[in-house]
This record gives sequence, structure tokens and C-alpha cells, in this order.
Amino acid sequence: MISRLFVLLFTVSVLMAMPNVRAQDISAIADLKLLNTNGRWLAMNDFSDARGFILIFTCNHCPFAKLYSKRLNDLHRYYAPQGVPLLAINPMDTLEYDEERFEFMVEKSARDSFLFPYLQDNLQLFARYMNAAHTPQAFIVWKNAGGWEVEYQGAIDDNGAEPEKAHSYISEALDALLQHKKSPLPNTDSFGCRIYLRESK
Repeated sequence: MISRLFVLLFTVSVLMAMPNVRAQDISAIADLKLLNTNGRWLAMNDFSDARGFILIFTCNHCPFAKLYSKRLNDLHRYYAPQGVPLLAINPMDTLEYDEERFEFMVEKSARDSFLFPYLQDNLQLFARYMNAAHTPQAFIVWKNAGGWEVEYQGAIDDNGAEPEKAHSYISEALDALLQHKKSPLPNTDSFGCRIYLRESK
């Protein structure tokens, strides 16, 4: 309980201390620790060798998000060795959706054989800062001299139902970034279940 309280106070202080960060710069939350399904707390800055990240907002109950488990494993398996691991983040309100509780995240991670961290954003701090709207929704963040910047945001690909016919926006963006080029399509529309953020009090 003490460690959770410390993390909460620390992360809130970080977000309040940096109100003028540019919309595409997410360095302010690079130290924000989220609980992984293996019981450990993780932050982006814990990955000292990472060149970038594939951040996927997802959840347990969304039918559209369920279509992507294998594809997320494939993305992590291919890009993590190149310095771009995938982090899946569950921002769903557990007061609204009982099936989004942490113990069910652990079960899903095991059932779907996730190769990547599956993190609970139970205070919805990460989702708020990133302006995440749906599950699934993808962000590619890239490390530069000033910190971490969003280089792509939107859908994972263009065909949820038929992966063999899908064009991967994630791969298109990352293949360009790994060649020191800009993503040819930095924004697409995301689809899926709406992320409802609790009202701040």
C-alpha cells in the first residue's frame, strides 16, 4: 500500500510539474510506473537501451481488441530485438468493467501467451496524457536528444477481421524510423471500444 501511494504521489507531481510539455512530447511520463501482470512495476525509462516503443492501449473485454493478440506478439517478436519493444496498457475503469480487474489481466496475458508487458493504468494517468480514446489504439514513441516524442498514433492496421489482408501502419512507421526517416503516415483513425475516463475531482 505504501509503495502504491508513493507511486501515485510521484506520478501526479510529475504531471503537475510539466504543464507546458508539447503535445507530441511525452517525456513527462517516461518515469510513470505501471503494474505489469508479472507483478513488477515498469516505466519506459526502465528500458535503457530502447530506441522507441510501440504503445498499445488495449483491454480484456473489447471484441475488437481481442482480434489483435497474435499480431501484437508478432510485432513485439520482430521489433523488440531492434530496440523497439511493445508495451500494452489497459486504461479501462475497473469500477465500470469488472472484467478489467488486474487478476483478469493476468489470466488474459497467460491465455494469449503475451510476449510483452501488459500494464494496468488503473489511475488512467497514462491514457489521459496520451489522449487515448479507444482500445485498441497504437502510439509509436521515439527517443531523441530531448526525450520521447510521438511519431505515429492511430490504428494498428487497416483490417481487424482479416489479418492476412491487413496493411500494418505500425510496421510502415517503424520501418521508416529505423532507417532514420519520418513515418509516411503519422496519424490514422483508431477504432474499437471507447475509453471512458473517470471524472477528475
